[in-house]
Amino acid sequence: MGAARWLALGSLLALGALLEGRLVGEGEAGFGECDQFFYAETPPAGLEAEGHVKICQRSEGTERFATLYSIRDRIPVYSAFRAPRSAPAGSEQRWLVEPQIDDPSSHLAEVMNEADAIAAVNSLGSKQALNADYLDSDYQRGQLYPFSLSSDFHMTTFTLTNAAPMTPTFQKRWYMNLNSLMDRALTPQCGSGDDLYIITGAVPSDVKVKDKVTVPELVWLAACCAVPGGGWAMGFVKHTRDRDVIEDVMVKELEKLLPFNPQLFQNNCGEMEQDTEKMKKILEVVNQVQDEERMAQSKESTSPLSSARSERSALPPPDAVEERSSFWGKLIGFMATPFIKLFQLICYLVVGILKSIVYFLWYVITQVINGVESGLYRLGAATVSYFLTIGEELASIPWKVLKVVVKIIRAILRILCCLMKAVCRILGIPVRVLVDVAAFPVYTMGAIPVVCKDIAVGLGGTISLLFDTAFGTMGGLFQVIFSVCKRIGYKVTFDSSGEL
Repeated sequence: MGAARWLALGSLLALGALLEGRLVGEGEAGFGECDQFFYAETPPAGLEAEGHVKICQRSEGTERFATLYSIRDRIPVYSAFRAPRSAPAGSEQRWLVEPQIDDPSSHLAEVMNEADAIAAVNSLGSKQALNADYLDSDYQRGQLYPFSLSSDFHMTTFTLTNAAPMTPTFQKRWYMNLNSLMDRALTPQCGSGDDLYIITGAVPSDVKVKDKVTVPELVWLAACCAVPGGGWAMGFVKHTRDRDVIEDVMVKELEKLLPFNPQLFQNNCGEMEQDTEKMKKILEVVNQVQDEERMAQSKESTSPLSSARSERSALPPPDAVEERSSFWGKLIGFMATPFIKLFQLICYLVVGILKSIVYFLWYVITQVINGVESGLYRLGAATVSYFLTIGEELASIPWKVLKVVVKIIRAILRILCCLMKAVCRILGIPVRVLVDVAAFPVYTMGAIPVVCKDIAVGLGGTISLLFDTAFGTMGGLFQVIFSVCKRIGYKVTFDSSGEL
């Protein structure tokens, strides 16, 4: 896709049509009808300052994109557009100017060719860059909204209000980065691209071309995908220094790099509903683009001749030189133009075919390498996942063993508890008997004195009874003897029978 775009860009033949442009009044908060190119129809907040002009770029009654232009630096602050598509072939770029920037009272409401505006506009070039500002310099007119991303047949992007000074090498890499990011990362991860909002801008430096047009210190891109439930926001920065590759940043980090710390998208493009998986896929493609850019830089450093030729094939043909040529030069150029164009077309076709073949081979090799890398990555991921699963199982074994041991201990304790209950119930019956048996000696020892007393009392009573019996028996015997003696005649006198 990138080779086809460069070929289409290099083989443009016909003249471009004039474009319509509309300046937005300073009192208006937005860009009028061009608010549709901003997320939630809300332009970035914080980038507007004194000397900035809002332009709604139009073509044949249709809004194409919006631009905030700095008349102090004579470069755009940013350009906003949507749904980038492949550029059509068949029109030659002609850099145009905006008459109303230099002359607000001008009746010319359309963007027009600089040669036609000189006579009709007062002080042309006092507030905007002209083609002459780039002649005989090391810089070219680099578009913030590149032609290769525009579907406009009338070349709306070829206006100097959309251009900033860029070196040929940087311009080529910037276009290549944008084409690769759009084709391979941003648009595929945002449905059909109709909900994709793009803002490209430039941060001015202290360097100026011919003390007029400020050279950017860096260029940036902010993308917002507003697909419901699957949106995202990403930022990209590319410094104009040599050997620097495009960098991916979050939108909030990008805002910190810009002047005035603005807010590019309202609510950061729905930050709470962003799809992180799509952002990861975008970052993977960005890494590939960075690797390709580094590889291209290494090739350019090893083969400067082929690099210079590729740069010349990617550069837009100058048109201002033709305007300064003499009449004879124009006539000769007019007569030689068909042959030159035919020769250029043949050269472009040959170069384009060779580049297409190289790009095709490179694409095949890249796909093979990506397939191998993807297979190795999946194999590695599966292996890591397998070992992680095994590790988790091994790590869970002690815990599972501990749980089993705890359950066994609980079961044993329950069994012991049941046994104790049974023993207690069994032993609960003869407890009183055991108590009585244990208390028997106490009761027995306590009863000994009483028994001894009873025995002593019994023995005393027995002895007393024996004495009473003995004395009673003897008394009876004496009475018998006495009575027998009385009957036989002996008289016995006693003083008292009681004494006997």
